Amino acid sequence: MPGQPFVPRSVAPSLPIRLIALDIDGTLVGEDLVLADHTVSVIRRAVRRGIRVSLVTGRMTSSAIRFAEMLELTDPVVGYQGALIRQMPRGGDRLGRMLTHRPLSSSAAREAVVWSRDRGLDPHLNHLERLVLRADDPRVDDYSAFLGTRATRVADLVAWIRAPVTKVVAVGPPGLPMSLLAQARSAFRGRSDVTVAHPRFLEFVAPGINKGVAVRWLARRAGVPMGGVMAVGDQLNDLEMLAAVGHGVAMPAAPDAVVAAARYVAPPVGESGAADVIERLALSSPREAAAAAAAMADVAAHLRAML
Repeated sequence: MPGQPFVPRSVAPSLPIRLIALDIDGTLVGEDLVLADHTVSVIRRAVRRGIRVSLVTGRMTSSAIRFAEMLELTDPVVGYQGALIRQMPRGGDRLGRMLTHRPLSSSAAREAVVWSRDRGLDPHLNHLERLVLRADDPRVDDYSAFLGTRATRVADLVAWIRAPVTKVVAVGPPGLPMSLLAQARSAFRGRSDVTVAHPRFLEFVAPGINKGVAVRWLARRAGVPMGGVMAVGDQLNDLEMLAAVGHGVAMPAAPDAVVAAARYVAPPVGESGAADVIERLALSSPREAAAAAAAMADVAAHLRAML
């Protein structure tokens, strides 16, 4: 499909798995945004086992932290595809200390807003923990509920952008963002990395920002080889992350390019698929994990052959 380049897997898998990077929406939670009890139990077991677990999401970090707290995570939370990384909050710190922040230039952000509008998309902005919408956006309550934060309304998005912002999100009917992806990547080459994080979201971040880069940062920080890292995701913005690690896991509804980059395919989110894979590969005995990895890789190879 145009705009979905093949990204080859870059490292061989190794066991044991010592770090797990998890997308949230479509991976850990479905449209109800509820973490299943089994998912919570399995991930808490992994943390108690000493496995590093981080949420790596397109969401703002403050929105992701509430899930991380339910899962009892202690490792950094990666937001905005990797543009912002925070420590988990400690003591009276509500947001957690900022570890990295690489925003999109103000000129590229302004151009992204105009470019998106000209193609039938409705853009809004994320900066740090702020959601910035045009004043008359009818979906302000939906966005606020989804992210767990109140939006800032402004009369003119372009005029509001006077300094770099973390991300531009351009919203459209399902399918339109993907149809515009190749065109956006060409138009903003060298000035913004562009991806699709949801069938309705075309997203613009700073050049060089993606989840694969973020997971490499997490692995270096933890001293874990990339072959011993598991990553699980379901959308195009997860592609680089799944290709970068030894144990890349695609959710079954993921785009073909994401399935092609992954080593395994999980059961659906409604069946706690991510938790199932963690149990089989990270929480089993070494012999059981190796056998499960081989079997799951064979199944995924068969699925890829049918793409």
